[in-house]
Amino acid sequence: MSFNDNVTLDTSQVRSGGGGGRGGPGGVVVGGGILGIIATLIAMFLGIDPGSLPTGGGQLDPGQVQAGGTEDGSAFADCKTGADADRSDKCRVIGTVNSVQAFWGDELVRYKREWQPTQTVLYDGQTQSACGTASNQVGPFYCPLDKLVYIDASFFEVLTSQFGADDGALAQEYVVAHEYGHALQDQLGLLGRAQQNPQGPESGGVKTELMADCLAGVWAKHASTVPDEDTKTPFLKPLTEADIRSALSAAAAVGDDRIQQASSGRVNPETWTHGSAAARQRWFLQGYSTGDLNRCDTFAVASVNE
Repeated sequence: MSFNDNVTLDTSQVRSGGGGGRGGPGGVVVGGGILGIIATLIAMFLGIDPGSLPTGGGQLDPGQVQAGGTEDGSAFADCKTGADADRSDKCRVIGTVNSVQAFWGDELVRYKREWQPTQTVLYDGQTQSACGTASNQVGPFYCPLDKLVYIDASFFEVLTSQFGADDGALAQEYVVAHEYGHALQDQLGLLGRAQQNPQGPESGGVKTELMADCLAGVWAKHASTVPDEDTKTPFLKPLTEADIRSALSAAAAVGDDRIQQASSGRVNPETWTHGSAAARQRWFLQGYSTGDLNRCDTFAVASVNE
């Protein structure tokens, strides 16, 4: 999903994070149970941070994240236009954050709700969140304790090289949109339902993740109509079939059944925290085909797998 070359990127919606440092203590793992560093990464990828429970997590060090880049603003100085977003993973994240927030800001007005602007911390290596250390061993996440999304842009290389997703733009944009789906769930008071029963094929944890997949699909449906404030040009060009295949490849790559089969050769649905590959694809397509957030209520269906 390509950006229009002349749109303006708003870097004030992102912060840069310190690299290489050690974070504070994490909280309780949400949807855990898969062992090993890589498996832990997979268990948490596209999910809620391990320290998201109110009883866990370290304290945010304000010195480690700065709005709009480094103190002199240089961290994202090369991210100015849509052409930059097509060239650079970091700039693509920024452009996607801009598009997603603009979409939900307009969409929620229809429901007499107000979108609360949510920044992304775009970091290299490691940084500290209010939910604990952010790193590629955790993967992208939304932290409800500090209301921030955390993404290491280098994770997209891991997504492709280790987990089999393609390297298309929408695969990356889907990741960002999914995390902002969690931010929307938090604003609507739905995120806590993940903890009512965090594991199992029809658990609250799985339904929460699949809802975020669906919300990402809703954004994708409308993304080519969302303009930036400066040029009034849509951030993104219309989707192609290749774009949809790209997003579906990312969704399938992080299905619990795919992960378990690859890591242990066995599939145990009772330990699922994010949903099967087929379910993740299905719910993204549900959002994309309908373009309606009301069709994303995973808690209202008899089974998320049908």
